[in-house]
Amino acid sequence: MTVPIKTLDVRPKIPERLRFLGELSYNLWFMWNSEAETLFREMNPDLWEETRENPVELIGRLKQSELDSFAEDEGFCAAIERVRQEFHRYLSEEPDPRVFGKREQPFTIAYFTAECGLADCLPIYSGGLGILAGDHLKSASDLRLPVIGISLAYQKGYFRQYLIQDGWQMESYPFNHFNTMPMLLVRDSQGNPIQVSLHLKGEQVKVQAWRVRVGRTSLYLLDTNLKENSPSAREITSELYGGDREMRIRQEVVLGIGGVRMLRAIGLDPAVYHMNEGHSAFAVFERIRQLREERGLSFNEALEFVRVSSVFTTHTPVPAGIDTFHPDLVRAYFEDFARSMGISVAVLLGYGRQDPRDKDEPFSMAVLALRLSNWNNGVSRLHGRVSRSMWQRIWPKTPEADLPISHTTNGVHIPSWVSKGMSENFSRYLGPRWMEDPDNVKVWERVDKIPDTELWRTHERGRERLIAFTRVRLRAQLAKRGASNRELAFADEVLNTEILTIGFARRFAPYKRAHLILQDLERLEKILTNEKHPVQIIFAGKAHPQDRPGKELIKQIVQTASRESLRRHMVFLEDYDFHIARNMVQGVDVWLNTPRRPLEACGTSGMKAAANGALHFSVLDGWWEEGYEREIGWAIGNGEEYDDNAFQDELESRALYDILENDIIPVFYDRGQDGLPRRWVSMMKGSMHRLCPMFNSHRMVSEYWDRFYLPAAERGFQHQENHWEGLKNLAKWREKVMYNWADIAIRSVRMKPVSEIEVGESFLVEAEVFLGGLLPEDVMVEAYAGRVDPSQNYIDRFTQLMVPGETIGEHLHRYRCEVVFEEAGHFGVNVRITPNHPNPESRHNMGLVIWA
Repeated sequence: MTVPIKTLDVRPKIPERLRFLGELSYNLWFMWNSEAETLFREMNPDLWEETRENPVELIGRLKQSELDSFAEDEGFCAAIERVRQEFHRYLSEEPDPRVFGKREQPFTIAYFTAECGLADCLPIYSGGLGILAGDHLKSASDLRLPVIGISLAYQKGYFRQYLIQDGWQMESYPFNHFNTMPMLLVRDSQGNPIQVSLHLKGEQVKVQAWRVRVGRTSLYLLDTNLKENSPSAREITSELYGGDREMRIRQEVVLGIGGVRMLRAIGLDPAVYHMNEGHSAFAVFERIRQLREERGLSFNEALEFVRVSSVFTTHTPVPAGIDTFHPDLVRAYFEDFARSMGISVAVLLGYGRQDPRDKDEPFSMAVLALRLSNWNNGVSRLHGRVSRSMWQRIWPKTPEADLPISHTTNGVHIPSWVSKGMSENFSRYLGPRWMEDPDNVKVWERVDKIPDTELWRTHERGRERLIAFTRVRLRAQLAKRGASNRELAFADEVLNTEILTIGFARRFAPYKRAHLILQDLERLEKILTNEKHPVQIIFAGKAHPQDRPGKELIKQIVQTASRESLRRHMVFLEDYDFHIARNMVQGVDVWLNTPRRPLEACGTSGMKAAANGALHFSVLDGWWEEGYEREIGWAIGNGEEYDDNAFQDELESRALYDILENDIIPVFYDRGQDGLPRRWVSMMKGSMHRLCPMFNSHRMVSEYWDRFYLPAAERGFQHQENHWEGLKNLAKWREKVMYNWADIAIRSVRMKPVSEIEVGESFLVEAEVFLGGLLPEDVMVEAYAGRVDPSQNYIDRFTQLMVPGETIGEHLHRYRCEVVFEEAGHFGVNVRITPNHPNPESRHNMGLVIWA
């Protein structure tokens, strides 16, 4: 057998007039600029689809004669020049100095994420978390905010889904050829790959990085598949969410610790580190180690600095989505590393436990991130509440409402998800720079200017494209299963381009309840096959390879869709990915979402559909709990939560059918003489007007910047002033408070001796407080008041600062205040003491509270 003694990549010789396409192919800006994407598509539409819309591979596979021919096409070259001017205009615009606060001192944000879904040609994501991360970076680029992404370069990415004859999901793992993807190896000035080293259980592992340009910003992908590494080390970045627990901890060490080191090696020094879910939380340990080693800080000083400059976003209330490790596994990887931080591994383990004293509790990456970040958030209003309840054991004495977990609701990068036709409508009526305008509310007020006929026709074309796409995909997947010629021919006849089309596409986890619409098949069949007002449903989604219940759901849907009576009205599309998602959200009339509340942290697919004019139909969970209004969509239930899942499914499935029959279908088919469903179009406009300004990633990233990134960076800069004097004083103060806290006591409380007062009347509260070794300025004493329920639990709360009066003994002080009740009701009053932290946002992070 003959084998090559050398391999090399032969790149195409791009004609001078096409040189810009080479530059453009390595920047994913083409993903959300339809004219740029059209350039590549027109070069060879079939090859564009075959390469999963990968411009680097496309150009590499075109014949030299084809490239030369395009160079002689004056119309094509003119289009290149228009895109080139717009691209360079886009890249040349610098951030407004005012976004950096009063100092106007530029800084960078490092955004760590285990997966990042930017494009179909970069299959290194599994679902919503990755797509959200990709949209985060795209919006940062559009808004000219310096956010740099860090993730892993998965050689196999996430699995590709295919179904066997009975509808059972199978998985394959294609190999990602990085050299033919829009990413370049990061090199130093001499052209050598930049590498960093890690020690994993005594083994040295080298890591290199690939750079993906995302408009004005970049994503760096860490890669251990180097010849210098052992076979097991090369496998670390092989597969997303694959392998056992040891593989997972190795991946997360590379992401967190390796990511911090790589940023330093590249020459980047971020002011703030954002951990998108807990996978990258080991980054905080590496940052502490570096601060001790390079700045000479103590562990406590370094810890304080890392806290104030770290942001953590938790994305799930589902335990399976949170990584935990056995203490012995963490000990094996961090025994030596803990010593380099100046602590024991036992102390290190405590930072990953809700109860640091419980030596049997697993080490949680989410707990680690929560403990070592000042700025924590859930991804919707409801998820913020769920997260505070879920993690209360970390701060057991702090009321749930005061826990240091807020929320920033997710959004989507609308330019990446709207159809070309809808984007043209927006450019025409919202303004040519709508994609980059940060004033979302003002922009989307103009949606009413789009003529009804124009909006509806654009939407209908989207549905027509979706049906055509679905037929092609269905035929291909049936052919792979060995279907007969009759079945293949039938695929060309499924669905109808003119009838109400519902989309349901997501990860097939059981709590997302894809089966809810199948609860009463007889009733569903009557709805779908109604001769006068028919309906059709398109499903898509993957189950995790180890999720057998999720696979059973897919099998159930596929088998239901294969029934003779339903075959023309129900389709399941295999291998749900970026490409399928775009076609679906651009073409459906209704987006269906049926999670079991409150297990949907946010959900973003419906936001993408809404931007294309689809109407949302969902349980009041995740983002829809905030977005729902009767005039713009439909809600299943009223936000109830049940203990009996079977009862809930029965009740909510009936509600689903009722709404379809009585509300959705009649409105869709209510047509005027011109054939236009004017009430439906009015709902479309209302939905876009109200939802798009709020549920988009421009708003989301701006919110992260204003609420978290900017104040975190300013705190960090303050702590570095005067040779870290402020930080060192803060660390000393914290040590003093922690040491003396156990001595503090509320000796007595006196209140106005009445059981009833009128609104607006003052209510005197006094307390005698023993402070031990602390001073009055070290603590905050407050009257804590709010409405209470019959069980004496606070429903809401407000606080009134109590001021110290006379000193009535050694370390004993009298505090007093007047509480004024602005509303009527049944109220409770207490007195509490918390540390008077110099950084107000850090006050509750210490978890120190004393109640009367």
